[in-house]
Amino acid sequence: MSETESKPSLRVKGRLMSASEIERTLVRLAHEIVEKSNGSEDLALIGIKRRGVPLAQRLGKLIAGIEKREVNTGVLDIQFYRDDLSTAGPRPVVTPGDIGFDVVGGDVVICDDVLYTGRTVRAALDALFDHGRPRRVQLAVLIDRGHRELPIEAQYVGKHVPTSQREIIEVKFHEVDDSEQVLLVERV
Repeated sequence: MSETESKPSLRVKGRLMSASEIERTLVRLAHEIVEKSNGSEDLALIGIKRRGVPLAQRLGKLIAGIEKREVNTGVLDIQFYRDDLSTAGPRPVVTPGDIGFDVVGGDVVICDDVLYTGRTVRAALDALFDHGRPRRVQLAVLIDRGHRELPIEAQYVGKHVPTSQREIIEVKFHEVDDSEQVLLVERV
């Protein structure tokens, strides 16, 4: 069940991207990543759970097609790295999950669907560095909606969408939502 279906206090204001627009944007981002990384050697894409994972996997396949070589893709679970957990009680013991490859000395691109306050990315950096020290870490997002609370900036942005505090960006991927689109919704 999607967020808009489970919360009647949200109203869809409009569709920002269709499935074909998402695909075209990912192709552009893949080319930008290859260009700025001087190829795909030592390149790895790591998706932040939940919707960052299909984003990383799709970009990885596109880059593999461009470069004619496989690109490591992995999953980063940041649930226990969030700085807002301390308000919910004692901090849980964290057992880092397995990304699936060694990040030490590599070029890592963290992937997420929406960049908002920057707190998710900060947590992702903490989780990533528990796995080792990459040579370089960059950020790729499908949507950058502004309203940063931390000095975080994405190197690769699909689309900049200025929003109000009442608005929410909902990214829907077939792998997670059985739908493919980006919606702008508003709290009512």
